[in-house]
Amino acid sequence: MSLFPFLRSSLLAAGLTALAPFAAAEARAQDVANPEVTGEEAEEEEEEILVQATRSGRRVEDEAIRVDVIGREEIEEKMLMTPGNVSMLVAETPGVRVQVTSPGLGASNVRMQGMSGRYTQLLSDGLPIYGGNSSIGLLQIPPTDLGQVEVIKGAASALYGPSALAGVINLVSRRPRADPEAEMMLNATTRGGQDATAYAATPLGDDWSASVTGGFHRQSRKDLDGDGWTDMARYERWTVRPRLFWDRGDGANALVTLGVMDERRRGGTMPDATVPDGTAFPLDQNSRRVDGGIVAELPVEGVGKLQFRASGTSQKHDHLYGASREDNRHDTLFAELSLGGRAGDTSWLAGAAVQRDRYRNAAFEVFDYRYTVPALFVQAEQEFGDLFVLAGSARLDDHSDFGTRLSPRLSLLVRPDRWTVRASVGRGFYAPTPFVDAIDEAGLSRLDPPGALKAEVADTASLDIGYSNGPFEANLTLFGSNVDHGLQLREVAADRVRIVNADGTTRARGAELTARYRWNDFVVRGSYVYVDASEPDPSGSGRRATPRTPKHTGGLVAMWEKHGRGRIGIEAYCTGRQSLDGNPYRTESRRYVELGALGEMTFGKVSLFVNLENILDVRQTRHDPIVLPARAPDGRWTVDAWGPTDGFVANAGFRLRFGGGH
Repeated sequence: MSLFPFLRSSLLAAGLTALAPFAAAEARAQDVANPEVTGEEAEEEEEEILVQATRSGRRVEDEAIRVDVIGREEIEEKMLMTPGNVSMLVAETPGVRVQVTSPGLGASNVRMQGMSGRYTQLLSDGLPIYGGNSSIGLLQIPPTDLGQVEVIKGAASALYGPSALAGVINLVSRRPRADPEAEMMLNATTRGGQDATAYAATPLGDDWSASVTGGFHRQSRKDLDGDGWTDMARYERWTVRPRLFWDRGDGANALVTLGVMDERRRGGTMPDATVPDGTAFPLDQNSRRVDGGIVAELPVEGVGKLQFRASGTSQKHDHLYGASREDNRHDTLFAELSLGGRAGDTSWLAGAAVQRDRYRNAAFEVFDYRYTVPALFVQAEQEFGDLFVLAGSARLDDHSDFGTRLSPRLSLLVRPDRWTVRASVGRGFYAPTPFVDAIDEAGLSRLDPPGALKAEVADTASLDIGYSNGPFEANLTLFGSNVDHGLQLREVAADRVRIVNADGTTRARGAELTARYRWNDFVVRGSYVYVDASEPDPSGSGRRATPRTPKHTGGLVAMWEKHGRGRIGIEAYCTGRQSLDGNPYRTESRRYVELGALGEMTFGKVSLFVNLENILDVRQTRHDPIVLPARAPDGRWTVDAWGPTDGFVANAGFRLRFGGGH
């Protein structure tokens, strides 16, 4: 499919209509030499947020690409809700949906703007240290040592290669302060969960500093509806991550990170329980991940800055799907060297990268693969006064199995007065693997060996219109995506399935509307997301709505926060109906609303907190069974999760902080 007809149909009409009201505003902005700046605006300008994920080092408001940044304040808020993982932190970003892929294990992935979760690239300081092909990985990353989270939606393959077809989530580490600091958090839930996390950072000299974070997390196994199937998997997990920082003060700096994670997770049938055929079906997964990485920058006199990134990750998973044992290992090696600079109003970046992904399965060697992908990339940004920024990037990947692929992205920023308008288009590709969503629940035992699959190719486009006036901010985003050769699971026998390329285009169109109002210590945030997603029907008969993709979702959050005293907040999130596939109980989900409340009180260095999630006790199993009456051809014993399975959960704990100016 040609990129340009898609871009015309997606952006031209909407873009001309949206940009017309700003023409007069642009002219007015050019006539204003010294615009008035209020005290609130000056305070916001002092709190500069620099974006790492785009590689340009610009402030977030100066980026031609739309970047949603979750700051430390909001990270601390979400830490009180789920100290053990970052799922809730990213789930409440408009246009981002955390989708449960295995109700028996609790595995989840991140879907952006209606696109499949396997297309989202998860990074740490720009490094792929969390590897790939494991939906459970999102639930194994604690937010304790995060400074900010950066979310780029739409094809970002021009920046990060094939794994970023739908977008990028970059977890930026927390930088040590000038004085030593430490904190500890203990948390417990009414569903038998416990978390203990700790963080410490200290300077080591004029140029050096270090931090270390660690945690232990556990959850008891729960069968809330008494059907013998696990609604909340049992797990025990520990993590340790030390980091070493070097900053010479002249632009030369480096970050070295190491990480170890170990988890034991148990789900499926409860002890002494069976599925409808009278057999037990345990779902067990033991995980071990070891990783390391380095990011270094050195100034080059008269040119700009030289940057080197490298990382290595080894993940070992021991699975049990009923009677089928599947032990596998996934290794990822990555290295990148780039040089960037600035000449007048033009900034540029050029470099080379290589990534190798290797997967080995002890039980099903036919699914083993090894992908090696060297790449060249360039990026340039041109400023036209204070009103326009034009940014372009392109990446040429030479994939060992799927040939040479060009991934371009073009973005435009217009800033008339208090408005910002961003338009962005991009293309990317994804190398097929066996890991579609059903595999998280069923494993590979019923999957036919892969045939000659084509690479998945996506074109994405977005138009973003923002407005800011003192304490009020609002944003409207229109987006669209077309995916050619998308992977689908098709039944070939009563107990066999096969992965094939779809006969047609998978489409998503939609809009995001967000607003925020801040009054002294009180903040109200609202969001609404509309997604119209469809795909070729795997049966070959026309098209269908993409399963588990709600057309309407919305949220409202009100938070009072006083530094040094505490916070009180309430939130409400509504999820609309979703089309369902392979569910004998219903073809469409119910709408549901989730309510939550959070309270924290601070007494010097000690904070006490209580959080209530899903106060209305919404549970999918209140309406239909989650266990199928017979095993599905792909091997699953459960329907897809379209709503919460854990119901009302309360958690409480305390946080103790030392040093760092607290």
